[in-house]
Amino acid sequence: MTAPSVVAIGGGHGLSTVLEAMVDRASSLVGVVSVADDGGSSGRIRRDLDIVAPGDMRRCLAALTPEGLMRDALEHRFESGVLAGHPAGNVVLAAMLELESDPVVVMDSLVEMVGARGRVLPATSVAVDLVATTERGTVKGQVAISESGAIRSLRFSPTDPEVPAAVSEAIVEADLIVLGPGSLYSSVLAPVVPGVAAALHRRSGVLAYVANLSAEPGETDGYDLDDHVDAVERHGISPDVVLVDTNAYIPGRYQDRIRTDELVGALQSTHDPHRLAAALFDLVS
Repeated sequence: MTAPSVVAIGGGHGLSTVLEAMVDRASSLVGVVSVADDGGSSGRIRRDLDIVAPGDMRRCLAALTPEGLMRDALEHRFESGVLAGHPAGNVVLAAMLELESDPVVVMDSLVEMVGARGRVLPATSVAVDLVATTERGTVKGQVAISESGAIRSLRFSPTDPEVPAAVSEAIVEADLIVLGPGSLYSSVLAPVVPGVAAALHRRSGVLAYVANLSAEPGETDGYDLDDHVDAVERHGISPDVVLVDTNAYIPGRYQDRIRTDELVGALQSTHDPHRLAAALFDLVS
């Protein structure tokens, strides 16, 4: 079979793992990245410069950049001085976003500059905040939500932020769209703003949800597989396939969509990129 066109949606380490997994197996590869991070270096830069959060875009760009000095420089974190705590890639992104307001133009320029083997696109053209409804009331901000629990729903501020046309086109035309793994509300669902959800409903390819290996303390305490898929469905996203590690406990509600495979590495705590790539490729081969 011809190598598939792949779009991976998410944020943080989970999305970069999928991009690393698929970089040698896809005919074209696009990462659609949440820009809602408000913690750490990204949070400081957002507050100071009023730009989209750069951190997850930088991490995904590094995942697609060949090993070497350029990749290392993107991820290099300054340890002292006024830049202490900032990865160098965040600083470069901040400079470019001050010179060019369109983050798609910025990311495409950076992809060309570092020789990345794929495209990294922001889920929204503007800065966005996450807002969660929980059993204890409303919680705003990615960091606060990641430390919250009993989350009922996730929404956005602004409510319907602009989605780049390139994002919608990539989703609609892809052979395979991958959602997850990662922190369920603060990473996996964070980029699924209304415009991204609308593009997913118009998809022609397979939508695969890669289930987390376990519940996440704070954000999804007590969740089993059904609870994770319930949350995705509750936010208007209906995956065609739910990809689950062979050793996971599988309840009953989504048996017709479950696909099991060996997905973890030697440490048994994270998805192994090579095994994940093989399992995802099998979905469209």
